[in-house]
Amino acid sequence: MPAELSRLLNALGLIAIVTALSIAFVDQLWFRDLPCPLCILQRAGFTAAGVGIALNLMFGPRPSHYGMTILGASVGASISIRQILLHIVPGTGSYGNAIFGLHLYTWALIGFALTIVWSAILLFDDRQFENPEPWSKRLDVLPLTALITFFLLALGNAVSTLLICGVGLLGQCPANPAHYLLLE
Repeated sequence: MPAELSRLLNALGLIAIVTALSIAFVDQLWFRDLPCPLCILQRAGFTAAGVGIALNLMFGPRPSHYGMTILGASVGASISIRQILLHIVPGTGSYGNAIFGLHLYTWALIGFALTIVWSAILLFDDRQFENPEPWSKRLDVLPLTALITFFLLALGNAVSTLLICGVGLLGQCPANPAHYLLLE
């Protein structure tokens, strides 16, 4: 795989993660559907997966960067599965709004699975690892935009979590948050 194609695929992968995080933020801010603790952890999984891709864009592709992406997506997928299993039992209800008939935690599982498969496929081509030059020296508009948007969304998620859970991040977040604790 040529370096340019690898850079494009990594930028598109980061845009996919940015899209998932953006949809979660739109649901939170526009529809006033605050994320539950498991939802916050799923956002952290997307952020961890995105950091691996961002490292590829900034420093060039490395197997360890893809490993971080796969690990972040695997942890996020396990959290999504946990939430799906909590709400699959009849009479337990669901959490949050549905989009095209599926809740965000189900869409998150699909996104995590696609991220794992995408990363594994990109790992098959060793030629992308032969170019030791960091890509950050020649970032095009698309990768740069993806990086900036990703880091802003990661910061936004950190601030949002702080506002929802309060200062004691080591404590428990509300199971069904109805308001921002720090804005009271």
